[in-house]
Amino acid sequence: MLKTKFTELTGCKVPIQLAGMGDIATPQLAAAVANAGALGMIGAPGSYQSPVLIEKYLAETRRLTKGIFGINFIIAEYFFPDLSVVHNAVEMASKMANVVEFFYRKPDSSLVELVHKGGALVFWQVGSKEEANAAAEAGCDVVVAQGIEAGGHIRGSLGLLSLLSEVVSSVDTPVLAAGGIGGGRAMAAALTAGASGVRVGTRFISAQESGAHPQYVQALINSEAKDTIFTEAFSGGWPNAPHRVLRSSLEEAQAFKGDLVGKRDPYNTGQWEDIHRLEGDFPITKDVVGTIKAMPHWAGEGVGEVKGIQSAEDIVKELVGDTEKMLRASSSLLVS
Repeated sequence: MLKTKFTELTGCKVPIQLAGMGDIATPQLAAAVANAGALGMIGAPGSYQSPVLIEKYLAETRRLTKGIFGINFIIAEYFFPDLSVVHNAVEMASKMANVVEFFYRKPDSSLVELVHKGGALVFWQVGSKEEANAAAEAGCDVVVAQGIEAGGHIRGSLGLLSLLSEVVSSVDTPVLAAGGIGGGRAMAAALTAGASGVRVGTRFISAQESGAHPQYVQALINSEAKDTIFTEAFSGGWPNAPHRVLRSSLEEAQAFKGDLVGKRDPYNTGQWEDIHRLEGDFPITKDVVGTIKAMPHWAGEGVGEVKGIQSAEDIVKELVGDTEKMLRASSSLLVS
């Protein structure tokens, strides 16, 4: 079994973290990943200022698992110029989850202190060596280095292995590798490059427990790495935030006639929200209706490993098993 600084720190059995992919990373998916021995994550739902849904989702996750799980907060300055508005939600989450993770902002020591006071570990996802150093200096327990191979919104501009080389040599905290990791070969490469574990998103979108829309899942199954594109085209709702999607979804969105491509009711409240063409601040979940193919199909370069629908447990087992095989094979190539 793979043992690293990450597994020692978190208590996880395997060095894999589920990406907090908004409402695609449901309590059911997070719990299933945690039950498989990895780190389950949910994306913080609803309004951070009024964290009723966040508390509900965390309680549901804990009901479903005795494993290790966490929650991801996207705190971009575009949405939160004043960080104090998220403090109540973060404080509550730190008392219910094992891990609280932040993304898309320069690391902030006040949030780190708040989470530690509540008893949880702090992860910060970064896109550069400078941000990694800032995260370590702020007291973060784990740095997540995100390469441009990642699906969804991307913070930096370097490929994963180049970024890992810089980050691992710059900080003493455990480093997770994120971006394009969907199979054992990529996971083994990341561990060999010095990562203490990996963060996996796209591969889990096709999990049985995922909240992703079936048409979105099928599009991933039909795609390979070359079918993704790094762009800023889906900028409605979140401008100046680069991202990686399936090229086909961008082409469909650009060809779409009209403004409204669909609607969604993400929390089953009966309050439907319009989805505008080239809007890019939402996941394509099962509740979404409309022209699905013209909505952003977030996908990393590891999408070629999405070959069908599997349970989260089977995905974790396959990743670990294939990684161990790759590491054994690479070590056998060494000669004395």
